[in-house]
Amino acid sequence: MSDTSGPVLVVGGAVVDDLDRPTTLLAARRTEPPHLAGGWELPGGKVDPGEEPLEALHRELAEELGVRVEVGEELIAPNGLGWDLPPLHRMRVWLVRVIEGEPAPIEVHDELRHLRLGHWSEVGWLPADVPIVLALTALAEQRQAR
Repeated sequence: MSDTSGPVLVVGGAVVDDLDRPTTLLAARRTEPPHLAGGWELPGGKVDPGEEPLEALHRELAEELGVRVEVGEELIAPNGLGWDLPPLHRMRVWLVRVIEGEPAPIEVHDELRHLRLGHWSEVGWLPADVPIVLALTALAEQRQAR
């Protein structure tokens, strides 16, 4: 992914209450850019040049939500390369749990919601986040069933 003509790498945090058996998921409503405003997403952002993806994840969640997190497993996209964010981005997503701070909409969001399992699709997720939330839901439901 170091090819400058390839997609821009973005990281996202699926902020859950429990890394092994999640029952809540944090949704963040965007305020910008205008074409994404009002849509709900998993918090995160672009990986800076020379930055490792997990470093970017910690930085972005601190900047956007004001929290420190414990990172769990990565939710691997079906293509193995990352979740497509058309037209020019690809996102890697990890399950994370807040270990310090209380999530607040500090940057690029105006509202946060903690959604209970079974209700994760009740907000208007941005189209690129829908398959990610569906995969997270399937993972959480599978783990609750064991």
